[in-house]
Amino acid sequence: MRGNILEVSNLTASIGGQQVTENVTFAVPSTGVTALLGRNGVGKTSSIRGILGLISRTGSVLLDGDEIGTLPTHRIVQRGVGYVPEDREVFAKLTVAENLRLAERDSEPRRELVADLFPDLVARAGQQAGTLSGGQQQMVSLARALLNTNRLLLVDEPTKGLAPKIVGEVTQALATAAEIVPMLLVEQNLQVVRRLATNAIVLAGGRVVYTGDCAALLDDPDLTRRYLGVSGETGEAA
Repeated sequence: MRGNILEVSNLTASIGGQQVTENVTFAVPSTGVTALLGRNGVGKTSSIRGILGLISRTGSVLLDGDEIGTLPTHRIVQRGVGYVPEDREVFAKLTVAENLRLAERDSEPRRELVADLFPDLVARAGQQAGTLSGGQQQMVSLARALLNTNRLLLVDEPTKGLAPKIVGEVTQALATAAEIVPMLLVEQNLQVVRRLATNAIVLAGGRVVYTGDCAALLDDPDLTRRYLGVSGETGEAA
């Protein structure tokens, strides 16, 4: 197995002709969780969306050594890149079961894994997704990605706006998922990051300003204040 599942080089992404990242370069190891961190508005979500081809981008994106930076989004997903978007994006008028069925790509989807991780979704299989709580919708979004055998998960702000109890449940689900598939995680809650991530990449002004050990970053008050605007012990990035 290669040392890195994902290698991003000189990724420049733009939205509506306005550049949002500039020559972003980083790698994601083939195991564990890599956190993509930074203050609000520095280009974290745009980097994820650029990797997936959801916004205009230039540069190189290698998935296990194969160039995917020129492929359309659906081809990238078919290569085994799962995506959990920032705003969940469930199909509100469809039931939980219908949302999950639409996400299935594999001939033998991991329904048992999803049922074990999210028993509440089993109980609510016939409920319209739009009537679920925010935490339950996040579980649907995570479950859709975990149904398939992916080579990499891109997870964007999974605990955003959730109650503390639900944050714990989502974090545990992500920890279990990370035992199966490597993950690039955008997350503002640094307690969640500390629990899950081994490696960290920090963006500032659309550029990479730090790559390295996640614990070393969060344990350094000067670095966390400079790059994230908070102490690494508690709180969320500004």
